Amino acid sequence: MTFERYKSPYLFAGLGIFLIVLTIIIIAIGPIPQDNDYHNFADNRTILGIQNFWNVISNVPFAIVGIIGINMCFRYKLEGALFSWGVFFTGILFVPIGSAYYHLFPNNQTLVWDRLPMTISFMALFAALLSEAIDLNLEKKILIPSLIIGIASVVYWVLADDLRPYGVVQFGTLAALPFIYFFSTLKYPGRDWLMYGLVFYISAKVFELADSAIFSLFGGAISGHSLKHVVAAASTFAIFEMLKSRRLELR
Repeated sequence: MTFERYKSPYLFAGLGIFLIVLTIIIIAIGPIPQDNDYHNFADNRTILGIQNFWNVISNVPFAIVGIIGINMCFRYKLEGALFSWGVFFTGILFVPIGSAYYHLFPNNQTLVWDRLPMTISFMALFAALLSEAIDLNLEKKILIPSLIIGIASVVYWVLADDLRPYGVVQFGTLAALPFIYFFSTLKYPGRDWLMYGLVFYISAKVFELADSAIFSLFGGAISGHSLKHVVAAASTFAIFEMLKSRRLELR
């Protein structure tokens, strides 16, 4: 299998309609400030001198996925948007650093460093998948602008206390994945892992929202936020498996 230029009118139409609807919704709902209660985690136990221990340590799987992902991208010859995938896994490698720093000192200032690596990975993922679905030459044109837009969304939140652009970057990118999956004419080994990753990430957000409820359900053993980290890391591992399946098929 080789990556060639594919153009699907359904993909363009689907993404176009989606972006128009999303823009209208975002403008209509007005500014979304950061809720200060976000920093109040159900499990704030200090263990071995580490505040919010489980929320810190549960980030380790991200580091593992980042390392093995970067290794795969640069050790093996992969077809596709290789540079974007490398940026994606590099962002994942920095997620546990930013997240651990935030959970050690949870406030809006440290939350910036939690969100920046995730934003970089979101936009690199979007650039990689869109380039592979439409035209590999597109990667050179959209990767850097996509990363700038992602970083700018975090900067805008810091300056204006408005989460709307950041929400578009995170949830808009994820919501675009089904369009790319179903309407792209490009088929490649392991592509179903993309949808598995989306399901994992949606589950992670549910666990995050149910932080206290899960903590109570398990008798204080583990919280929803800690589970969120593990399951979100599983979503990035699904992307790794997608690329690994492609490599195994093509070698």
